[in-house]
Amino acid sequence: MIAESTLQFLTAGFLLGISAGFSPGPLLTLVITQTLKHNKTEGIKVALSPLITDLPIILIAIFVFSGLSQFDLALALISFVGGGYIAYLGIESLKIKTLNTEIGDTKSKSMKKGIIANLLSPSPYLFWVTVGTPLLFKAFDISLLSSAMFLISFYVFLIGSKILIAIIVSRSKVFINQKLYVIIMRVLGIALLIFSIIFFYDGYKYLG
Repeated sequence: MIAESTLQFLTAGFLLGISAGFSPGPLLTLVITQTLKHNKTEGIKVALSPLITDLPIILIAIFVFSGLSQFDLALALISFVGGGYIAYLGIESLKIKTLNTEIGDTKSKSMKKGIIANLLSPSPYLFWVTVGTPLLFKAFDISLLSSAMFLISFYVFLIGSKILIAIIVSRSKVFINQKLYVIIMRVLGIALLIFSIIFFYDGYKYLG
């Protein structure tokens, strides 16, 4: 019985992780942007950022789970700040005019950008409050192994899918000329600006 339940939570982690990993969003867009600007290593750094940001997010979600009275205000603030930061990243992408093929650019700051983007995005907070934490509690009620398998499965496929995208984008980069590169970066920049508008709109909705 415990083995079957553990398998169920392992499967849940796989489905939720791979879905979140491939879903369009600021972090995925940033993975693609940094890979195109620099190399796959920089894209992978962005993909790894949830390993740093999500522990405090999960802890916040657990505390919030016990009392949601001020949750909307907190999410509104996160949405507004996140919208501003994502808009900044979008504008930076729109300014790109040349293809950077240098390896190991010390100014890339990919991990830092990924951490900030993920911390300021309401998506991980919403996921862990509405989906992740309830599942984690249910898994823990069955066994510690079930909850561990859920977390491991979720993050392996969340991060693994984004790393896969970084590798694919990196390999296709050699076929991208200057003009096409600028067009792609501008499309990504516009996508980031759209995400920022969505964040601002979400913040407005949370304020009610």
